[in-house]
Amino acid sequence: MVLGRTLSGAIARAMRSFPVVLVTGPRQSGKTTLLRTRWGRTHRYVSLENPDVRERALADPVGFLGDHAPPVILDEIQHAPGLLPYVKSMVDEDRRPGRWLLSGSQAFPLMQGVSESLAGRVAVLTLLPLSRAEAAGEPRPATGLDAVLRRLQTGTPARARRRVGIGRWILRGGFPELWAGRAVDQRLWASSYVQTYLERDVRAVLQVGDLGTFQTFVRLVAARTGQLLNLSDLGRDAGVSQPTARKWLQVLEASHQVLLLRPWHENFGKRLVKSPKVYFLDTGLACFLTGLRDEEAALSGPMAGALFETAVVGELAKEHLHRGEPPAMWFWRSSDGQEVDLLVETGGRLLPVEVKLTSTPRPAHAAGLTAFRALAGARAAEGLLVANVRESGAIAPGVRLVPFDVL
Repeated sequence: MVLGRTLSGAIARAMRSFPVVLVTGPRQSGKTTLLRTRWGRTHRYVSLENPDVRERALADPVGFLGDHAPPVILDEIQHAPGLLPYVKSMVDEDRRPGRWLLSGSQAFPLMQGVSESLAGRVAVLTLLPLSRAEAAGEPRPATGLDAVLRRLQTGTPARARRRVGIGRWILRGGFPELWAGRAVDQRLWASSYVQTYLERDVRAVLQVGDLGTFQTFVRLVAARTGQLLNLSDLGRDAGVSQPTARKWLQVLEASHQVLLLRPWHENFGKRLVKSPKVYFLDTGLACFLTGLRDEEAALSGPMAGALFETAVVGELAKEHLHRGEPPAMWFWRSSDGQEVDLLVETGGRLLPVEVKLTSTPRPAHAAGLTAFRALAGARAAEGLLVANVRESGAIAPGVRLVPFDVL
């Protein structure tokens, strides 16, 4: 079963303006399936993951591109970045839009080659694993993000062909292979994914002699999802220096495994913390890496609140990226302990969002939202408290309770 993807609308829009469209994202997020399913009839398909094809492309790029002229899908372009200057030359000769579709999953070397060779000629879009709506069989319309956020503010639940429970979603995560209708062993799949990521993507970017140490580092990052980042503590626990920890974290961020949420920069009269928060973008991988094996452990263990918050942040990141927009998201925390989990910019205002894994929310849970709205004044929109509830409604002055199912 092929699941619909919201990003297809953003790709179609980009193809009307740019000669080249690059779809990047983590391994196994569905890039190849999306491009072949949606544009396989109009564009010939070439996979550079095939060693024979890759060898030909590297040995004779002019001849290779002559044999595979546009309109064409060049899949896994990171295996042959030397093609990019020749693509540029062909684009400069014929700038008709939408003729080149590229995909790639190793962000560091790939993006360097794109910025050097295709600047001004390429639209770069990011495909993350499935959103909850996509996994349920109802991808969001490719409308503007403000419309999506207005729907969130009204608490209107999305239509869905199948309901995806909170526990199942957090434990399983959003990689398409796990939702495609086949019986897939999630833990075996996750184990293979992590090993492939370490052996291929990490080795392609970093000169890591001991992959075991890097895997320990990844597990430690997963255990810290939803927390303030402390590189000194992270490096010490992993047995590496702080500069190494910073470099490794940059690789996780560039390969779309983690999201670093930066603090809001205006103080509104308060001294603010300056460290970012770290989120593992796929809760299923985070559960696997931290040894969580069932829904009860994911929803009631010591990481339950952090995983629930990670799921909400991940969904809103997908709402941005799958519309071709960079995530306009931050968090707010003052030095005296007042905080809001998430600030989302919408319509020139800041939408404050607090996330609580509770089925019995109380007005006290909205204290941070109320404090922020008082400080921000007209800059702040109505606050949202996302919780494990079924109905939306007011919970405090200027704060609305929103079910997780709305996401």
